[in-house]
Amino acid sequence: MTTPKLTLGLLGGMGPAATLDFLTKLQAFTPAETDQDHIRVIADINPQVPDRNVPGSGAGPVLAEMAGALRGAGADVLAIACNTAHAHADLIQRASGLPLIDMIATASSAARDTGAMRVGVLATKGGLKLYREYLAAQAMGLVTLDPERQAAFMSVLYKIKGGDTGPEARGAMAALAVELIANGAEAVIAGCTEVPLVLGPRDLKVDFIDSCELLARRSVAVCLGLEPVPAMPG
Repeated sequence: MTTPKLTLGLLGGMGPAATLDFLTKLQAFTPAETDQDHIRVIADINPQVPDRNVPGSGAGPVLAEMAGALRGAGADVLAIACNTAHAHADLIQRASGLPLIDMIATASSAARDTGAMRVGVLATKGGLKLYREYLAAQAMGLVTLDPERQAAFMSVLYKIKGGDTGPEARGAMAALAVELIANGAEAVIAGCTEVPLVLGPRDLKVDFIDSCELLARRSVAVCLGLEPVPAMPG
């Protein structure tokens, strides 16, 4: 087994169920035979972070303060278990002095590797803006829902945050993904960490890219020294 080299600082709680899903995946993807083979994780699971979907909510400074505290507790590198919160990535890194394993960049690169030229993304408005930029930088187009269906996505999202992961929520999320495919998406990114709680690869006929799973896999690789630590912003 590879001995863990770095401690992961996790900004979580956005929402709590998605953070627990990330931690479960992190544990599952770590090649370990004993407790000591696993990665040390210092997590701030803070559901009190202001809503990232509300402009001017003040989420950025709260996230930056959390990141600084994680560094003080011993974290070497950061991960954020929330796509939309990556809008504050530069502030978080500047405030903490720690590099960030970027979920948006990781999922966008995975989409490129599928060979898709047009990628559907199930995400908040803020998340879609981030994905648009990252996908465009890799010569890929973004496929989104129309405004009415985007509002339906947000409604389902908040139901999931409220604990509803039953058949109705699963069916509604799958229908939204199918609409993206009908609009030309050749792959679909779960661009919100709640999406994989109700949607998976078996639900779609195109590649399904789970941003939470990919972040967990990459976090393992970085903390075990199998992948370089991400560079800090210039």
